Amino acid sequence: QVQLVESGGGLVQAGGSLRLSCAASGSIFSIDAMAWYRQSPGKERELVAIIASGGSTNYADSVKGRFTISGDNAKNTVYLQMNSLKPEDTAVYYCNAEISDYEGIVNDYWGQGTQVTVSS
Repeated sequence: QVQLVESGGGLVQAGGSLRLSCAASGSIFSIDAMAWYRQSPGKERELVAIIASGGSTNYADSVKGRFTISGDNAKNTVYLQMNSLKPEDTAVYYCNAEISDYEGIVNDYWGQGTQVTVSS
């Protein structure tokens, strides 16, 4: 089994910054990709940023230039540095990971979610 544990959410004023962390643990042979999604009330969950095992990244247009995703392979951890936050960034942020176990099986895992609230 694999667990994803997120931390770093909270309340911040518009223009401020937050850093989210997500650590994966358990039966992990390799991590193919890790990503951050977010979901606001009444909206569908959307991809915010993704980082592949080779280090390539991709971002939603709405966060380009403000958010940075990075990873620490040794710690099986992914980070999301969020700068110049806007009220519309308010959402529950979820960590996602595509992980191969020692039997070669690839599964998709989700964290429990962390609330980010940006006040105007």
